[in-house]
Amino acid sequence: MRLDKYLKVSRLIKRRTIANEACDTGRISVNGKVQKASYDVKVGDVISIRFGEKAVEAKVLSVQETVRKDEAAELFQYL
Repeated sequence: MRLDKYLKVSRLIKRRTIANEACDTGRISVNGKVQKASYDVKVGDVISIRFGEKAVEAKVLSVQETVRKDEAAELFQYL
């Protein structure tokens, strides 16, 4: 699954367009490397998101195309 779509499905970022823009500006890194929105997310990847001074790290536990809102938190684990 594409990185921008995963961020939206897992609800780490609310909208896919915002996730895409964050990838384009270099705010999203996977396993320590800045990645484009087209990066293929795999189980075990560590995603880092920088929002100004705040940074969030999450480990990918599962990759699914569609998930209900209450089950979205099961796709990743905060580090």
